[in-house]
Amino acid sequence: MRGTHLAREARLAGDPSPTAPRAEIGASWDRVLRSGLDPDQSTESVLLQRDEVERRRRMSALGEVMPLLNESLVSLADATQQIVVITDVEGRVLWRRGNTRVLRRADSICLAEGATWAEESTGTNAIGTALVSRAPVQVHSSEHFVRRLHDWTCAAAPVRDPRDGRLMGIVDMSGPASGFHPTSLALVGSVARLAESELRNRHLRAIDRLRSVAAPLLCRLSGRAAAVDVHGWLAAVTGMPPVERLPLPKSMRPGRVWLPSLGMCEVEPLPGGWLVRVADGPGDGPRQRVVLDLSRPHRLSVSVVGSVGTWTQRLSPRHAELLYALALHREGRTASELAQDVFGDATRTVTVRAEISRIRRHLAEVLAHRPYRFGEGVEVEVIHPDQPADLLPRSTAPVVVAARTA
Repeated sequence: MRGTHLAREARLAGDPSPTAPRAEIGASWDRVLRSGLDPDQSTESVLLQRDEVERRRRMSALGEVMPLLNESLVSLADATQQIVVITDVEGRVLWRRGNTRVLRRADSICLAEGATWAEESTGTNAIGTALVSRAPVQVHSSEHFVRRLHDWTCAAAPVRDPRDGRLMGIVDMSGPASGFHPTSLALVGSVARLAESELRNRHLRAIDRLRSVAAPLLCRLSGRAAAVDVHGWLAAVTGMPPVERLPLPKSMRPGRVWLPSLGMCEVEPLPGGWLVRVADGPGDGPRQRVVLDLSRPHRLSVSVVGSVGTWTQRLSPRHAELLYALALHREGRTASELAQDVFGDATRTVTVRAEISRIRRHLAEVLAHRPYRFGEGVEVEVIHPDQPADLLPRSTAPVVVAARTA
């Protein structure tokens, strides 16, 4: 690596060099130099709070394939004295596994959960450079821009969401430079593709579940209609030729929606997707009703009632508390107000946002935000237990306690 070291020093000094680095490394050095990053700086960064790391883990589909990644990479990384690092699209470390001794060494360079390894903060490194190039990359020893990392080697590959092609995060193997092996890059690339394949299979199973819900609904309809998942992938269709994927607007909502490929449509949420009906004439979109059933503490649920049917989702006690607070305050609640309603602590907004985000995955766009509320035109009914004292009996949420004693 002496040639690479000399090329790097020449590039830092602005002098010509008799040897050139690999193209992807040279391009990264140029980007980092333009940013003004100091090659002698520390790799320390402000770590995300634990609650934020957990929120990002829950929001990331990569969490679904962590068992696969553990099985594919972690044992090998441990044996070769390396660690596996998984980041989100910002280069923030969400998970790390592998050799215990190397994990301790990684702490010394802040390769820790919650740290950022984007190029603009840590210079040329496999994670940050793969994020920029959207391609697998290996960075060894003095190819790193920051000198502190010259004792390290790393190989990283991007993972894309097979549903829409968007970048989801980075799979990386890192360890002491003495453990460098040229096959590491091929290995992480193969594992990234394996993770994408597993996500694709999960997506196909989700489409099958949506089809089982949608098929009976479509049988009752006349005219043109389709059931699609939240990304527009077709699950079932009636009255028109099937297409692989229906382009949807970024902010899909129930009601009347103009879709370029179909014209004016009436849209209703389904569990895991949308029912799209082509509107053949004037009229308002279907009105929806949400039924929050809190009558049985052991079986809490929320149902969405549309013009062609009803679907029901089981609720955790926490999600029941949040929806109950929103049902009482139809004008909407901020994250801090909901935190006060549920936890009695207005500062717990991170937890509230994470939980509301999870609820909205199941309730599609029945729930609006800024502030959090049930959407306009949505009727909301709460089914209470026979005795007020039986309302969510184990709950300590102030909004529930107040209702039990009212």
